[in-house]
Amino acid sequence: MPRPTLHRTEHALVIDAPADALYALVADVTLWPAVFEPTVAVHHLERTERTECFEIWAVVADRVAHWTSRRTLDPRRRLVSFRQEHSNPPFRSMSGAWLFRVLPGGATEVVLRHRFALVNPTTEDLARAEKALEANSTRELAALARAAGSGHPVGEVVFSFTDSVAVPGPVEQAYEFVERADRWHTWLPHVSRVALEEPSLGIQYLEMDTTTADGAAHTTRSVRVCRAPHWIAYKQQLTPPLLAGHSGEWTFSTGPQGTVATSHHTVALRPEAVPRVLGAHATLADARAHVRDALSHNSRSTLEHARTVSV
Repeated sequence: MPRPTLHRTEHALVIDAPADALYALVADVTLWPAVFEPTVAVHHLERTERTECFEIWAVVADRVAHWTSRRTLDPRRRLVSFRQEHSNPPFRSMSGAWLFRVLPGGATEVVLRHRFALVNPTTEDLARAEKALEANSTRELAALARAAGSGHPVGEVVFSFTDSVAVPGPVEQAYEFVERADRWHTWLPHVSRVALEEPSLGIQYLEMDTTTADGAAHTTRSVRVCRAPHWIAYKQQLTPPLLAGHSGEWTFSTGPQGTVATSHHTVALRPEAVPRVLGAHATLADARAHVRDALSHNSRSTLEHARTVSV
């Protein structure tokens, strides 16, 4: 049987940011759903200081694709290499690397390389594969520039926080309350409208109108990955003006007094939007506090109502 033909692509972008900061963003894959537009969710299977294996869900060509990747991290060389253990058609195999080249003046050239083989090595499938890689690679590089090239330390722009609530009853009941978001408009006072689609098992598209604690109304649109009964991850596709990205995860575990339901948020701010939204003298610290208060209020409210609503 002939060996499959390997194809190679390379995409690069010069970003006015330190190489170490850019490497750190790529190396911490848990930040990807908030930073990179295509990435929906990441779930680790194995993890050490220099190697990791994880499942990843991402929007590719207008659908949610799912695969397993294994990565090797080399902070000294600023190199992140990856290989998909299970690829999706049209790809038969996929591997590649992120490289970060320090340039004179403090800028960095970020290079993203892919090497792949196709299930059906036709001209049409090759064109389709290269188009998908072009679109996603360009968006990922632009997202790195937005997060690290704003002139602020990355930790002030991209941040995470967690809230937990004890919920009486079994884990399955708390999970179902969050999974059945199509009923939230009847259960949750801060939700006025819900539209939920589930084109395939465990993949949901959720749009809803909500009101934050300060009375502001928002329409949000999210993709959710549901894995009963332990976790539901989501990526917000339509964000308010302050946010360049927002991802989260609901997790459910058994505690001494029943179920512990936890809401985890990762947020990427738009620094340029802070004065427009919060006032001319507002700082990034003000924006982080504002976003945390708003998101924590709604997620805690959701979990508190799980105490009293019969699913």
